[in-house]
Amino acid sequence: MAAPSERAAGAVFRLVQAGLFPAAVLAYAVFVVRFLRAARRAGTSATVTASLYTRYLQHRLGTRPDELAARLFLAMPGVSPGALAVLTAPTRAAHRLTGHVPAIYRWPYEGEPPLRHQSAARTTFYDTALARHLDGAGQLVVLGAGFDTRSYRLPAGTSLRCFEVDEPRTQELKRTLVRAVGADPGAVVHVPADLLAEDWWERLLAAGFEPARRSVFLWEAVTMYLDLAAVEGTLRRIAGTAEGTAVAFDFFSAQVLESRSLFLRWARAATAYTGEPLVLGLDTAPPARQRIAAFLAAQGLVLEEYRAFGPGAGDRPDAAGFAVAVVGPRGRPAPPAP
Repeated sequence: MAAPSERAAGAVFRLVQAGLFPAAVLAYAVFVVRFLRAARRAGTSATVTASLYTRYLQHRLGTRPDELAARLFLAMPGVSPGALAVLTAPTRAAHRLTGHVPAIYRWPYEGEPPLRHQSAARTTFYDTALARHLDGAGQLVVLGAGFDTRSYRLPAGTSLRCFEVDEPRTQELKRTLVRAVGADPGAVVHVPADLLAEDWWERLLAAGFEPARRSVFLWEAVTMYLDLAAVEGTLRRIAGTAEGTAVAFDFFSAQVLESRSLFLRWARAATAYTGEPLVLGLDTAPPARQRIAAFLAAQGLVLEEYRAFGPGAGDRPDAAGFAVAVVGPRGRPAPPAP
């Protein structure tokens, strides 16, 4: 339970936000329309910026410093600095006055997140999974990398080889912007490939990936835009790599994709407008953890961690989930998922 001083800071924070809310709503409309139009004209992914916006504000609020993410976001085509300043003014002003950080921008994220907090919570979940599996790994592969900056945030002198796999136009835009903000895209091996339409695995091998070396795969906010065959095929490819290799990924539930809630109706409309409709949800009916464990076992992987977004209750499914799976020992039955 929050301390009285924290509750008071939160109450003042919300009052300040409320006073600036009308201007923020107008700025939001301008910002979203301009940004979606720019992404559609360029033929690049617009959905990859959801995490980037969250990490921009986390950086500005001081909860998760990521200078490169903040600079990349400001440099994105269609991002209006003026509209962005007005859009974020309520949160920034309220934070300066109270020191309070709303849960949706906290890092690390604690507790069970509702679906609307998914972007912030999964940032913590992925960061934690990467830190847990990084020791002893020789390679990091970010599938559908978008504008993720984790490959640039590794400790100095690391011997980890980093690969980013993404659709060619989005990847080229990222490389251009990385150079424009003064960073070096040469620190990462870029593998241009459409995860849905091309053999990304063969391209990854051609780029120098070694399946026999223990690796970490990060697959953030991608599965819901693919079909089931592509998701299963990707997981089976990973299952054929070195023992101890880990893959972290998130997903929506099949049930939530049919929800009539205002939030999800808006999400479906916005992604469809950009040409990236929400396609796939996994079965998270209770017991959700066991269902995801069985799904991963069918692909040759062992579930290590499961976290729910919008956890269900009773007979209701979890709205979405995050999972970490590992490649088990060869020649022995895989241990049961915990």
